[in-house]
Amino acid sequence: MTQRWIVDAMNVIGSRPDGWWKDRRKALATLVDRLESWAQETGNRVTVVFERPPSPPITSSVIEIAHAPRAAPNSADDEIVRIVQADRDPQEVTVVTSDSGLAERVRRAGASVYPAASFRRLIDSAP
Repeated sequence: MTQRWIVDAMNVIGSRPDGWWKDRRKALATLVDRLESWAQETGNRVTVVFERPPSPPITSSVIEIAHAPRAAPNSADDEIVRIVQADRDPQEVTVVTSDSGLAERVRRAGASVYPAASFRRLIDSAP
């Protein structure tokens, strides 16, 4: 069965101290590449949420790339909660994050939560 996944981009990227902060744009593009592979392999619907639009833009024909309307503290979290609340079946949504505040907010909205580090291992093993 196809599932809907919403990915807290920086939480997943930051789950591994692999030097991502030296080239944030590359880290975002690498995450999108891994999410595309995983989505194609599993058939899951994936939305990745950034704090702000990447520059230059990152596009995908496989997954949805979203961002907060404006960059601010917790703006990506607010956008993730908005997406969950707007979903017709929030109980069918899994949010990938290890942010306890965001996890509580999306659970209250009906979604489930999957830990960021575990998800990173999952998508890193995708072909």
